[in-house]
Amino acid sequence: MILLSVCMITYMHEDFICQAIESVLTQETSYPFELVIANDHSTDSTDEIIKKIINEHPKGHLIRYFNHTINKGMMKNFIFSLEQCQGEYVALCEGDDYWTDPLKLQKQVDLLESNSNLVACHHWQKNAILKDGFFVETESPKKGHGYFPQPVSNVIEIFSNNLRIKTRTIMFRNVINKDFFPTWFSNLSFGDVPLSFLLGKFGDFGFIDEEMAVYRQTETGVSKAGLKELGRKKFRVQHFKNWIEIWDYVNVYYNYEYHKESVKTVSDFYKVIFLNLEITVFSF
Repeated sequence: MILLSVCMITYMHEDFICQAIESVLTQETSYPFELVIANDHSTDSTDEIIKKIINEHPKGHLIRYFNHTINKGMMKNFIFSLEQCQGEYVALCEGDDYWTDPLKLQKQVDLLESNSNLVACHHWQKNAILKDGFFVETESPKKGHGYFPQPVSNVIEIFSNNLRIKTRTIMFRNVINKDFFPTWFSNLSFGDVPLSFLLGKFGDFGFIDEEMAVYRQTETGVSKAGLKELGRKKFRVQHFKNWIEIWDYVNVYYNYEYHKESVKTVSDFYKVIFLNLEITVFSF
């Protein structure tokens, strides 16, 4: 039986997918794992690159590849890929990110295996920013960016917006079944925080105090998509509207158990929106 599934969604990642896959296949583990890749009908050479790796890489046989014939959209592809994972644990790495520690998976499995109260664990990351035509690794901001570097935390910290687990850093117990995703999940703009909310029903979150992954900041990535077209202020308004939508859904999902924390967080989101609204003569 496969102990771990690595879940990788990709779309138009021809410049990055090779590094992402290589960072997974070079992981050193004492257990078998699989790499599930779901390509959302990329029209660039992403498909050809993946097939070449499968055929030529010494560990290409670890890859289970799905190439959609139509574009599902990011969230539906995300759900699809997670539902294909057969492992007892699942780790995430999107096709434009990558891992830097070859022992990352082993360390995370070891932590979850020895702590039955944990449903997931995560760690620090670095950023990769574009500079003079090349991506350069930089330190990721540590304060006010959703990090909560406590050995153990729970879902109340997500409701309070103290904790936002980064996609490329998480590993979680595979509690996904046909009833796991609420109907509203596929309509959201991004999946990492909503997934953490859902996982919070099953246990706590552990933290490893090490940098083991890199978030590549591209203009097409989900957290930056629309920035160039909308401009910074309009982008921030839309971004925080998306956050509010998530908190509204999960507040109901948890039957208002963390309503106080949710209201405080949403109020803070609205403050950011108001500060970024364009003021015109028609505003008065």
